Amino acid sequence: MAEQSPLSTVDQPTRLVDLALQGGGSHGAFTWGVLDRLLEEPALTIEAISGTSAGAMNAAVMAAGFAEGGNAGARAALERFWKKVSDAAALSPLQRSPLDVLLGRWSLDQSPAYVAFDLASRLFSPYDLPFGGANPLEAVLAEAIDFGRLARAPIKLFITATNVRTGRPRVFRNAEVSPKVLLASACLPSMFQAVEIDGEAYWDGGYSGNPTMTPLVGECVSDDTILVAINPVERPGIPKSARDILNRLNEVSFNAVLLKELRMMAMLRQVAPSGDGEAGHWSRMRIHLISSQLLVELGSSSKLNAEWAFLRLLRDEGRRAADAFLTKFGDDLGRRSTLDIDRLLDTV
Repeated sequence: MAEQSPLSTVDQPTRLVDLALQGGGSHGAFTWGVLDRLLEEPALTIEAISGTSAGAMNAAVMAAGFAEGGNAGARAALERFWKKVSDAAALSPLQRSPLDVLLGRWSLDQSPAYVAFDLASRLFSPYDLPFGGANPLEAVLAEAIDFGRLARAPIKLFITATNVRTGRPRVFRNAEVSPKVLLASACLPSMFQAVEIDGEAYWDGGYSGNPTMTPLVGECVSDDTILVAINPVERPGIPKSARDILNRLNEVSFNAVLLKELRMMAMLRQVAPSGDGEAGHWSRMRIHLISSQLLVELGSSSKLNAEWAFLRLLRDEGRRAADAFLTKFGDDLGRRSTLDIDRLLDTV
């Protein structure tokens, strides 16, 4: 059982917060755990969620579940969704090797199917392969989410996908969200063909915002945003294998726009600390972070591991990380930022 957080012990009004959810394949189950823990707090009210890729799916499932049954409905919907993801992946050839299972490793690095897939993705595009246009999550999303209810959900959604033609982000809101929108937000171009929406092709939203912070400032009242991080900003050591180099390049590129937006917040704090309008809101934003060292230690190939035991391990780690955040920083919500974004202004 989680320890009682300051939110439950301090006589304060309900805290209004926004959530910013990163993507990261099956590592998104960590975010499931974070959300599961936050939804246990009656003193927290979630106004809006900005999400990309797996973060977008978590956001949509949670908002639809909340619209149907409040916090309990959101928690139940998230568990059903991730169980369906695991069930859908049970017949996938991308499974851990017997050696990885024996040694208790969650990566797929020794999986013959993963190695073959990794090599093929460097030689062929999804347009060269007969299965490049299919995403097994499409059926899962259509079954797991009531999109009509999602359109009317009280929690605002901002789902980002990257326009292939312009390279710019497109942010989809509640009434616009569909299975195709969520698949577009999670469309890695080395794995799947671009998803077409309204005559435009889209790739993973992480390339243009992971996640996008702007609508949380321009369209929301809350001054507090809790960022649930999946992709490490900092990673010790120098990657030397081809796979590790590519993984680090993806982490850097997927964090670049987010860091730029956070840096803008830090700059506006200095030049417009009490300004009005959107600039003033940017400067007032209080940023909080929930992350885990476990996600740094896990290999990149484990993002394709959807075994139920692994997803539950990530969920439990997400609950632990969220509980630690609430215990240490819960009383700071609505008062001050607990993530030092000013250091982003430092030059090296």
